[in-house]
Amino acid sequence: MDVRRADERYRGGEPAAGIETWHAFSFGPHYDPDNLRFGAVIACNEEHLAPGAGFDEHAHSHTEIVTWVVEGELTHRDSTGHESVVRPGDVQRLSAAAGVRHVERNDGPTPLTFLQMWLAPRDPGGDPFYEVVHGIADSTPYALPEAGAMLHVRRLSAGQRTAVPDAAYVYLHVLRGQVRLGGEELGPADAARITGAEDLEAVAAGSGAELLMWEMSAD
Repeated sequence: MDVRRADERYRGGEPAAGIETWHAFSFGPHYDPDNLRFGAVIACNEEHLAPGAGFDEHAHSHTEIVTWVVEGELTHRDSTGHESVVRPGDVQRLSAAAGVRHVERNDGPTPLTFLQMWLAPRDPGGDPFYEVVHGIADSTPYALPEAGAMLHVRRLSAGQRTAVPDAAYVYLHVLRGQVRLGGEELGPADAARITGAEDLEAVAAGSGAELLMWEMSAD
């Protein structure tokens, strides 16, 4: 288990434009050949957008882009004609495939925080795909077979336990609260990269916790 602390992430964004970003993996000018990916995960970016701020239209290709809103509302528009507002509890997925362009903005009156995770597809190319699953439940994992991955959402009260999936790779990110995991204490924006997980549990401390876990196969 490799624990990465919140303050170890690469700082990015454009604060003067209301954009603050923290990158968990090698990203853009923050090139680190020893931190390119874990399993299928190639990026985990925490984005903070002030009201009215956002990312102008830009392109992606050969990437599975999954977004989880922590607070606020995210407005999404893309070149395939989709436009939606994503809120806390929703899972947004954009399969960039052979190429797609999109816009991400905070058109709401309050600050927006979201976690955007990029995964490498097993087979590049194809046609772009977009969907939003509203109000995903803890008991309903979100399958992403294109990347050999499954996303689990866990909201835990104090002292509550949850099993970490037994998998070749598990990427665990704490959204809120405190979690005890294999002898380590994890707080908000801390993450754990777990290889060959077996019989591992996460336990919520304090007032409880919310976390995301990517379960990934070896191939």
